[in-house]
Amino acid sequence: MSEKENKNTFDSLNSCIEYLSLDDNKKPDPFKHLRKLDSLDLKSFAKYMNKCSNIIFINGAGISTSAGIPDFRTPGTGLYDNLQKYNLPTPHSIFELEYFKQKPDAFFMLSKELIPSNYKPTLTHYFQKLLVSKNKVLKIYTQNIDNLELMSGIAEDKIIHAHGSFKNGHCLECKMKYSLEWMKEKLEKENFLKCEQDDCSGGLVKPGIVFFGESLPDEFLNYKKDFLQCDCLIVMGTSLKVAPFSKLPYSVKLDCPKLLINRDLVGEWELYVNDMEKNYRFVAELGDCDEISLKLAKLLGFDKELNDLIKNSNKK
Repeated sequence: MSEKENKNTFDSLNSCIEYLSLDDNKKPDPFKHLRKLDSLDLKSFAKYMNKCSNIIFINGAGISTSAGIPDFRTPGTGLYDNLQKYNLPTPHSIFELEYFKQKPDAFFMLSKELIPSNYKPTLTHYFQKLLVSKNKVLKIYTQNIDNLELMSGIAEDKIIHAHGSFKNGHCLECKMKYSLEWMKEKLEKENFLKCEQDDCSGGLVKPGIVFFGESLPDEFLNYKKDFLQCDCLIVMGTSLKVAPFSKLPYSVKLDCPKLLINRDLVGEWELYVNDMEKNYRFVAELGDCDEISLKLAKLLGFDKELNDLIKNSNKK
């Protein structure tokens, strides 16, 4: 995607916000009379989910923390607060393309810690996998680069890796592609990933993660088609701070119910009120993603299937 296309995507997402906020200063919502939820709680949301076949999940780092992967922004434990050992100009530098080209050692050291095969999917990943298997999920849009959605068994065509992932890499010079297995094996023995092609001068091999200053993946451009089909939106474990990903929740239809599962109220939910007169489709359930996913599975009547799925997956 070119810089112009990137900007057009951002502008398009911004244009979706006209009616969709809880802010009293926004225009009146013409769909307010179409109440699809009996009440603004998890039980009512689960009842509504039983009717849905085009659920979209929006995943952030919070769904992977129970796997041992730190999120980015939590004070004290987040990744950005624990990068001092790399002597970076700023915490964000480790994900800046120009800095990577000049001083790649910091990113490769971090990659040794974050390489996906060192971790296992969480209960939340398996909950999403279960709903996919029941043909209830349209797409999963994820900020995460850890590949845990794929590792849980969710089909690749169901997942949009908005910020890329470790599933492959490529040489910055000759563009030769390299697999996750190759990158993992090399990083176990070496501190750099360099191209091994005979006709290449040994360029840096960069995992397929979107760095600051890079375009988002082409697959992200289909967001509008997906979100217009969405009949149920579930946002999990994200601060909704990084645009344009943070604008995605605004892109669903005006009558689509939205659930936030998170430690804090974020994005549109910062103005959340549990009042059907002021809010008819936003539900917030604050806490741990795994605990709430299990609670939601019980309300849906899927908790035994979920436990069986996790047990069978752990045997592999």
